Amino acid sequence: MSEKPHDHDLVDHKFYHADAEASFADSAPDDTPQTRHPSYKLAFRDTEFLLREELRPVRFQLELLKPEMVLEEARVGSTLVMYGSARIPAPEQIDDVMARAKTPEEKKIAEKLAEKSRYYVEAHKLAKLVSEKSIIENGLRQFVICSGGGPSIMEAANRGASEAGAESVGLNIVLPHEQAPNAYVTPYLSLNFHYFALRKMHFLIRARAVAVFPGGFGTCDELFELLTLIQTGKMKPIPVLLFGKSFWDRVINFEALVEEGTINAADLDLFQRVETAEQAWKHIAKFYELEG
Repeated sequence: MSEKPHDHDLVDHKFYHADAEASFADSAPDDTPQTRHPSYKLAFRDTEFLLREELRPVRFQLELLKPEMVLEEARVGSTLVMYGSARIPAPEQIDDVMARAKTPEEKKIAEKLAEKSRYYVEAHKLAKLVSEKSIIENGLRQFVICSGGGPSIMEAANRGASEAGAESVGLNIVLPHEQAPNAYVTPYLSLNFHYFALRKMHFLIRARAVAVFPGGFGTCDELFELLTLIQTGKMKPIPVLLFGKSFWDRVINFEALVEEGTINAADLDLFQRVETAEQAWKHIAKFYELEG
């Protein structure tokens, strides 16, 4: 049987793709008041239209869809998400942090942050350790390192993966003050968000374990949303690893929540306290019955 002409192909896409339609619009011969007016722009190319208040539901959908498509095309099957402060210095940055502190109060805070630089080291070690394992399942990459894409603990995570020769994800967010992606995020896996809610959702869609390092409001927000999702059964249990028992026991009295009757004693089993990258991986490997 002879092949059918392309125009008669049953599986061929019969409508022009959006990029083709855009090129047709660009090559329109007539330059008139009508064609120059913003109303004449194709809707999907009209930025002012897309930024209108009424288009928020569409922007939600786009911000949900774009990262999903990028990660799917990158064959990212699952992630190890790493939360933590944007203020804890790397060991090599301690001197600069101390030098910038002028008042006694600033020096005290700088000393506290400098003490926590060991968590930068452990975040780096965990990301590197896991990335070096290069776990593949069903043709998809597993436990790909995923951070918030910013500095400090986030940088340590992406840096550890990079030094292991692995790609890693950074989910950054637009803030009133500039927060550029750290230099270790894989460029095509560096994603930017407007909505905190959708960013947090993407953190957890592929998460198979979450490591939580000392942090502030943002880290606590991410931690408690994760614990709430698991506690309420909206999300299946995964390893939740809190780095730094002394820090977390000081800033959050989990046991008091049990004593006050607002959570069950069993809810304290939703997370594990750890101090080192090796301890964290041991919990993850045990949970998923992986070789150490």
